[in-house]
Amino acid sequence: MRNLLEFLMRYSHCFLFVLLEVVCCVLLFRFNNYQGSVYFSSANRVCGTLYDISGDITGYFHLKAVNDTLTDRNLDLEHEVATLRATLAELTADSILTDSMSRAALADYRRIKAHVVNNTLDRADNFITIDRGSADGIRPEMGVVSGKGIVGIVGKTASRHSLVISLLNSQSNISCKIKNSGYFGYLRWDGHDVRYTYLRDMPRHAECHKGDTIVTSGYSSIFPEGLFVGVVEDIADSNDGLSYLLKVRLATDFGRLRDVRVIVSPVQADIDSLAVTTNP
Repeated sequence: MRNLLEFLMRYSHCFLFVLLEVVCCVLLFRFNNYQGSVYFSSANRVCGTLYDISGDITGYFHLKAVNDTLTDRNLDLEHEVATLRATLAELTADSILTDSMSRAALADYRRIKAHVVNNTLDRADNFITIDRGSADGIRPEMGVVSGKGIVGIVGKTASRHSLVISLLNSQSNISCKIKNSGYFGYLRWDGHDVRYTYLRDMPRHAECHKGDTIVTSGYSSIFPEGLFVGVVEDIADSNDGLSYLLKVRLATDFGRLRDVRVIVSPVQADIDSLAVTTNP
């Protein structure tokens, strides 16, 4: 304590000088507008510089957190890009499928655009309603396709709407074949999984393998030969053991079905008239 008092007494004139300087500055800047404005401008400039330096230092120490946030955001963006690419590839694949695999098959067929307004999936016999009817040139027994594959057959028509018998209908029975070997059977749904249907009555001597492509056989005027149906997922024996039962993964996703085409055969009228003649 004594040393502190001696120190204060020794430098008392310095402390008094500093105190008087502070009082003078306060009086000068407070009661003189020009000096006050200069002081505040300088003080603001100095404070701004200090804040900038402080912000740079703080930002430097927060770079790791910022980098982590940017990394997470980049991962999210990469995921979004991958999803968009997959969607684009899927849509492009649909167009390629229609343009390449089905172009030759549908070359002689007129196609009527239609939009699905109702589509059942939870029944043994499912139907699809489209917004085109007899006034648009649609008649019963016309085939319906999507960008991926076949959809069903027109059952009934009204003036502006038509009822389509979906592939997911136990009454649907369409002749199809294995693309590579040419062996054919009849496509019929079992009423369970909407992703699959079954190609029945496939001969025991038929060459068939998992992954084989199934297309329409062309043995009717409804669908031309070569329209894509799906891919063989599994092969089993029929109930009577006399033929193969092929489980087919459908190309058409009926849960997302929106736009379809009704195909009009140029020879359907001739074939129908011959059928009437032979079956009076």
